[in-house]
Amino acid sequence: MKGLLVAGTTSDAGKTIVTTAICRAFARRGVKVAPFKSQNMSNNSMVVVPPPLEVRGGTTSLERGTSGTGSFGEIGRAQWIQAVAAAAEPEAAMNPVLLKPGSDHTSHVVVMGRPAGTLGARSFVDGGRAHLAEAAFAALDDLASRYDVVVAEGAGSPTEINLRANDYVNMGLARHAGLPTVVVGDIDRGGVFAALFGTVALLEAADQDLVAGFVMNKFRGDVSLLAPGIDRLAELSGRPTLGVLPWHPDLWLDSEDALDLEGRRSESPDDALRVAVVRLPRISNFTDVDALGIEPGVDLVFASQPHHLDGVDLVVLPGTRATIADLAWLRERGLADAVLRHAAAGGPVLGICGGFQMLGRTVVDPTGVEGAAGAQVDGLGLLDVHTEFGAEKVLRLPTGSALGHEASGYEIHHGRITRGGSHPEFLGGARSGSVFGTMWHGSLESDGLRRALLAEVASATGRPAPVSGVSFAARREARLDLLGDLVEQHLDVDQLLDLAMSGAPRGLRRLAPGADA
Repeated sequence: MKGLLVAGTTSDAGKTIVTTAICRAFARRGVKVAPFKSQNMSNNSMVVVPPPLEVRGGTTSLERGTSGTGSFGEIGRAQWIQAVAAAAEPEAAMNPVLLKPGSDHTSHVVVMGRPAGTLGARSFVDGGRAHLAEAAFAALDDLASRYDVVVAEGAGSPTEINLRANDYVNMGLARHAGLPTVVVGDIDRGGVFAALFGTVALLEAADQDLVAGFVMNKFRGDVSLLAPGIDRLAELSGRPTLGVLPWHPDLWLDSEDALDLEGRRSESPDDALRVAVVRLPRISNFTDVDALGIEPGVDLVFASQPHHLDGVDLVVLPGTRATIADLAWLRERGLADAVLRHAAAGGPVLGICGGFQMLGRTVVDPTGVEGAAGAQVDGLGLLDVHTEFGAEKVLRLPTGSALGHEASGYEIHHGRITRGGSHPEFLGGARSGSVFGTMWHGSLESDGLRRALLAEVASATGRPAPVSGVSFAARREARLDLLGDLVEQHLDVDQLLDLAMSGAPRGLRRLAPGADA
């Protein structure tokens, strides 16, 4: 199989960035490349076209073809943006297993784009994921049959030795497909040389045979200062460093998880519209607000305390994996009252998916989709809307118009919305004055709609409307091209492509204490 595994010394070492960058660099060279991550754990997902490989009859038996039902699939947002970088059509096989955390101990499982039950934490060590490994390997094999190269992203660290026996995401995947592996280390954290060497040294001997080199990420300063360390690492490990990616202030992509939500601050905050996004505990699809963050006339922050909403112009309630639980949290923290005070004073509010459901009158969970069957709670009552959860998940790619502009988005939800007669429809949701609710994720990426919404906010708050000609799609492409440029300048793309086409070199040094497999 022709491909490459991008592993990392830790979570957030830069695997997603490096994988995306390599996909863009290979695509620029005319290579038909597909991204892949066998298992992603994230509540940030995207709807894709019906998968070419499907789970039939609730099993992991995968078959070619489409369902014929017109249904869509769901994958991690990171793999979707990697497919965009690779100029490939995003599909479920690129992220065959998606785990969406529902609590500290369980995750909702999506296999080949479709819901497939739940998974407990013990399954990671008890071997309860064998069926997921089968699905992942089948999806990888299928992609490899249709693309020149597959660039796979690992998860966490390949040296989670307590989980190695049942691993199909890192070295288990590399062993299955014979993928040469590149290990990424975050130099900004410190200790990168020890982390890179130790990652290899703790692997089984057969796993070590596939680790072909290193990449250092987020370096600030004069790269020549690293030369003695890079040379020594090569002497000790027998493996080259294939490049050092610099830290870059504009190097951010559609976010994968909620570990690092920092907002997007305006250079002129006194003149900007102030937007506060409530940081719900189970926040999902928060990339919805990325489009607001690129606007130079918007100062965007994430809020977790009532006083964070003081003086803001727009409050955003984003999506959530658990509407009822996060609504209770909103009340416990005093944020619900703060939102109501803001709205009572004429302040604009935008709710997206679960956040929209919170703005309604009631939320009902008759079958226990989110927890206890039969749960029913009152919403904030700002919109004449009732939500009832259904067992079947709704996945759509809708298009339409609002505020005089065409828009598109995607829907991922169990909640069925019933809108009362007192409010007009707004992007699959409802509007009452300056309170907006939509079921469409991603709608703010439609430039005309986003500007019109900000103009409405400015009008409601008596502030000047921001003037901007920024295009979200163009900005995303510019970020991807920046990634491609940085890889071409700072990594050995020829050697990476040679590894992908030819496999790991034979006779790589085995480091103690790695034991024979």
